[in-house]
Amino acid sequence: MTLASLASAIPLDQIRYNDQGLVPAIVQDYLDGTVLMLAWMNRESLQKTLETGQTWFWSRSRAELWPKGATSGHVQQVKTIRYDCDSDALLVTVEQVGDIACHTGERSCFHQIEGAIAPPPADTLSQVFQVICDRRDHPNPDSYTCKLLAGGDNKILKKVGEEAAEVVMACKDDDPDQIAGEVADLFYHTLVALAQHQVDLKAVYRKLQERRR
Repeated sequence: MTLASLASAIPLDQIRYNDQGLVPAIVQDYLDGTVLMLAWMNRESLQKTLETGQTWFWSRSRAELWPKGATSGHVQQVKTIRYDCDSDALLVTVEQVGDIACHTGERSCFHQIEGAIAPPPADTLSQVFQVICDRRDHPNPDSYTCKLLAGGDNKILKKVGEEAAEVVMACKDDDPDQIAGEVADLFYHTLVALAQHQVDLKAVYRKLQERRR
């Protein structure tokens, strides 16, 4: 989305700011849907966001505008901005430079769970890919994924070919449940191939976004 189309899509005067003149802005990764942070915008920071194509927020503690990443370099390139049915909350999808949104150095501010640190939830494929990469980096002899990776390209690519053929056969049989299952198997084995060759799943998502445009 261009800056011009972005600006025209957001009616600044129709946004319902609270008594302090603020509106909550949820920031989300545009590729895998990870919720990166929650911050506050006022009319001026939203205007600057639309003008620059990078996120600007209002700091309630410092009572001033601040551009995300001004000191860290982890700026957020805005892809889309949506507002909810009541016009009192914003959803901002971004490309997070450096893949770090939290001041702690974590990818997302929502990285804590039950007192522990964990990767923030993303889409299902990204979650499965994280598990596969963890198996690659921390082998477990009882893991099917680790056995595939240990077999190298010969074993991994053989399974990709077999699963692709299974998808074809399931489609020929016109069985929706079987098709879904076989495509899930193909997705999984393709993710293993990506991990084997150190290709980030996000690189695939970027290719799809480019072709979608």
